[in-house]
Amino acid sequence: MTSYNRRKFITTTATTGIGLGLMGSLSPLFAKSEPSAKRMGIIGLDTSHSVEFTKALNGADASADFGGYKIVAAYPQGSLDIESSVSRLPGYTEEVKKRGVEIVSSIPALLEKTDVILLETNDGRRHLEQAIPVLQAGKTLFIDKPIAASLADAIVIFELAKHYKVPVFSSSSLRYMESAQQVVNGKVGKVLGADAYSPCTIEKTHPDFFWYGIHGVELLYAVMGTGCKSLMRAHTEGTDVAVGTWADGRIGTFRGTRTGKHTYGGTAFGELGDAVLGPFEGYNSLLIQIIQFFKTGQAPVKAEETLEICAFMEAADESKKRNGSSVSLNEIWARAKKSADKRLNQILENKKPV
Repeated sequence: MTSYNRRKFITTTATTGIGLGLMGSLSPLFAKSEPSAKRMGIIGLDTSHSVEFTKALNGADASADFGGYKIVAAYPQGSLDIESSVSRLPGYTEEVKKRGVEIVSSIPALLEKTDVILLETNDGRRHLEQAIPVLQAGKTLFIDKPIAASLADAIVIFELAKHYKVPVFSSSSLRYMESAQQVVNGKVGKVLGADAYSPCTIEKTHPDFFWYGIHGVELLYAVMGTGCKSLMRAHTEGTDVAVGTWADGRIGTFRGTRTGKHTYGGTAFGELGDAVLGPFEGYNSLLIQIIQFFKTGQAPVKAEETLEICAFMEAADESKKRNGSSVSLNEIWARAKKSADKRLNQILENKKPV
């Protein structure tokens, strides 16, 4: 196999200044239609998402919008050392079994019984490792938030997807709230700026925003789009506020909360007026997008946007370390690219396990 180092890793986009150009054509390149491939599999039963998705898809009253797709099998093992996830595994496993899902003992066994895969493991650190056999098997893959626990791992996932010609898509359900999609579709005209908020509980194994703040950051990007150049973060025990400056001068903020009632939402400021973002409406709108993705192979969120979200969250961590100083996303990208380049070579040349 030709060494990965012998080809260009990533080009630079003029819009964001971040090296994401290689990813822009990922979805259309792998577009395909598999109308009869409706057997869904789940990796990771350590998150409530696995249970909620199974209830929606396998219920007798499942929406016609789901196109007859059903979850038929699951490999339960997700997080290995996050107590809040590990402790939920037995109960969630029983919940999905009640709804006709076969529990299997390995990812290869899961792949034999399914056509498309939902990677639901709560621990983003395991997503690359668990995605590799799915991509090698050519199975279209949805990866629940966060796509990974680092920008470097996210880059590797998308590069492997390109290498194996497999469609990959990742998103928080907040992106598909009706209020957010109305803004995306022009309700307030051009978006001049936005504020988004969500719970931002912190898990010691993940960079701060990757664990739960990802929801609010995804909402921010849903209405703002890509192009953030730098950000500053203010941090206290109960709250984080990240202020991002986009290349065109727009400002977008994310507020992550750890006290009070957990709510999700925000405000989009547009040429034609402002719009309230929220409330959270459940998972059906995301599931409809996932099903459409499985049918067509066309990801509704481009790889470059998902990667910039990861860069935004890593930049927020770096700003925290620097007591709130401004951090360039280009700096974060350059560092992650070096790590991703090395790891991708190791994977493709089978030098050592992930």
